[in-house]
Amino acid sequence: MNWEWQVFCQDTITMEVGASCFGKGGDVTYLDWMLSAWGWTVSVSLLSLVIALVVGALVGTLRTLEGRPWVVRLGNAWVELFRNIPLLVHIFVWYHVVPAIFPAMKSLPGFVLVVFALGFFTSARIAEQVRSGIQALPRGQRYAGMAMGFSTFQTYRYVLLPMAFRIIIPPLTSETMNVFKNSSVAFAVSVAELTMFAMQAQEETARGVEVYLAVTGLYVISAFAINRVMAFIEKRARVPGLLAAGAGGH
Repeated sequence: MNWEWQVFCQDTITMEVGASCFGKGGDVTYLDWMLSAWGWTVSVSLLSLVIALVVGALVGTLRTLEGRPWVVRLGNAWVELFRNIPLLVHIFVWYHVVPAIFPAMKSLPGFVLVVFALGFFTSARIAEQVRSGIQALPRGQRYAGMAMGFSTFQTYRYVLLPMAFRIIIPPLTSETMNVFKNSSVAFAVSVAELTMFAMQAQEETARGVEVYLAVTGLYVISAFAINRVMAFIEKRARVPGLLAAGAGGH
């Protein structure tokens, strides 16, 4: 097999190989296009992750409130709704159905709708992890907060959630990496991310092996970077003996 990595130096219009792999004067090479697509992938992933963390933390917390059964049921319904529907269906619902029901959302670009779809889909999984993290803590921590005169909000804010998030950093790392991988479905609604680039570049250049190897490499780099960042956070936030105390539990 002959490798033709010069495909990334070709102009996307003329298909001629230029002196540089980076376009000049308005010209765009396949390398330019791929890096732009990587930027869209990272943007979709990070914005979706922000939504997933905020909503997931809120829903996961609501599912552990004592003495509020309807609030717990509402949280459970959120998780079951978004966890049991395939992501691609979520994407199509947000892209086609939601704007039809709420006309004001028709003006939103597909990029924003995909971010909401992926963010809410992932929030259900993070909510389950937050719930598990809170319930893994010794019940004495909740009682200690109450004994100090904290309100329910203060007990979660200052006692339970800081410790629970330390416990769930490893599964959160997996979910963060999954967000980057799941962002590939954005191609279905014409968001110009890496998967769409790979499909179109393969058709135009007939160099699918080189294109998909390069795209795979960028996904690996993204996942590895997230893994290292989360590992650093876990190391800095670790509380000695916390997991052992949590295992002793309730």
